[in-house]
Amino acid sequence: MEMLGAIGDDGIRRHLGEVHERIRAAAERAQRPPDSVALLAVSKTHGAEAVRAAYAAGQRAFGESYVQEAIEKIPLLADLPDIEWHFIGRIQANKTRQIAARFDWVHGLSDPAHARRLSEQRPSDLPALKVCIQVNVSGETTKGGVEPDAVAGMIAVCEALPGLDVRGLMTLPAPAEDEDAQRVPFRALRLLRDRLATPNHPLVCLSMGMSDDLEAAILEGATLVRVGTAVFGPRPYNAG
Repeated sequence: MEMLGAIGDDGIRRHLGEVHERIRAAAERAQRPPDSVALLAVSKTHGAEAVRAAYAAGQRAFGESYVQEAIEKIPLLADLPDIEWHFIGRIQANKTRQIAARFDWVHGLSDPAHARRLSEQRPSDLPALKVCIQVNVSGETTKGGVEPDAVAGMIAVCEALPGLDVRGLMTLPAPAEDEDAQRVPFRALRLLRDRLATPNHPLVCLSMGMSDDLEAAILEGATLVRVGTAVFGPRPYNAG
């Protein structure tokens, strides 16, 4: 966990610059300001020193998928002000207490029982946990997420819980060959958000797009893209 990895801190800095340029170019195509798209650097399986190098290069938001790895890594970086931790993995009921205590955001919430546990277990001295509802826009039976017609009900459950702050929607669609095909599920999520958003709950966050399809996601309205490999390089072979 302490190894920086093959690309080193200069490589991470260079990769971050390349990803930001991709974001800028895609936002320009979409006629959107570049700062309307945030970058979540997915640091799962990469050690604390890789995160520290990305932080030194200006990155502040980091995504983790494995609770045990994260709770070992996060304390090693507690000296970094304004670092932000996002849980992007599949939620397990026996891990909700650690998630509620350690993270600022959760991107894959799709179970009302998990929502209730996260709210109850959120420490009272911390602000409400920011959450995105995961939506299964592709209808894949192997993927998690709420079916589109059940999202309004899931939002209502979460909005009634004091420990949660619903910020938007998230999806992880099936891979597609070309940009036009990639855009279809992202467009579906944006249109769903537009139907469900209200002045009191604008659902401003659209968490969608990764290393291979971030351009398509930005063209369809992504406000946050989740990028790991393009920032940190390939995952370590011995990563669990």
